[in-house]
Amino acid sequence: MASGNRSASKIAKREKGIWPRRFWEHQIRDDLDLQRHVDYIHFNPVKHGLVPRVADWPHSSFHEYVRRGVVPVDWAGGVEEFGAGDFGER
Repeated sequence: MASGNRSASKIAKREKGIWPRRFWEHQIRDDLDLQRHVDYIHFNPVKHGLVPRVADWPHSSFHEYVRRGVVPVDWAGGVEEFGAGDFGER
């Protein structure tokens, strides 16, 4: 869609901008909350079928976590271990 062109649905709902409709703001509450969000982000390419394992997604900060020794390279395994369920979502 070209810049400046909005869908009929967005016009009807008087929406504009880049954020998806389901976007919501969330303030990180503590270390555990941060960890859960980072885990969700790292696992998302697997959940959506883009790669079979977290380590296979080349654009992820996961590789920095591995380099620092925070998580092992086989962290979370792959979709076959967790299924395509609601990993990290509530």
